[in-house]
Amino acid sequence: MNSQAQDEQRVVWTVVDTDIGPLLLAATDEGLVNVVFHATEPVRDRALERLASRLGTEPVKAPGSALLAEAISQVEAYLAGERRDFELSLDWSLISGFNRQVLRELASGVRYGQVVGYGDLAGRVGQPGAAQAVGVAMGSNPLPVVVPCHRVVESDGGIGGFGGGLETKRKLLALEGVLPEPLF
Repeated sequence: MNSQAQDEQRVVWTVVDTDIGPLLLAATDEGLVNVVFHATEPVRDRALERLASRLGTEPVKAPGSALLAEAISQVEAYLAGERRDFELSLDWSLISGFNRQVLRELASGVRYGQVVGYGDLAGRVGQPGAAQAVGVAMGSNPLPVVVPCHRVVESDGGIGGFGGGLETKRKLLALEGVLPEPLF
């Protein structure tokens, strides 16, 4: 292998069928880098183009990759109600600054079955007036489910928005016991 090939970042991906729809999982040598909801072919293709552009290398479909195996296993166990916490290496390279700070706090500080308000999360990172900016950070989360933006809700009791759609957010919150299971 030449030195240029050794220096290039490797990006592998697969799509996993789940109860909340198909999820695209992508990983680098650093860890899980992206989770994309509703990974139908057009959504998948746009996500892969963004990854190639942002990471500077073409993602390779590799469902059997060791880089993805643990992420697939843990996401499936979580969605089956068999896992509460993720213990995965994460590649944070798709996000920076305030958004990264907020998402890291969310990942480490808001446990399974808990929720936090946008304003409360802003306060936790030392920016108590930045509730709207926290909403932007949630919308730009490259690792939903694993970095649990579904646990961020409105201070008035509303569930707030969600990139995966409100039905998916409700399902994830019901899975964690925060909301009752839908009747149908």
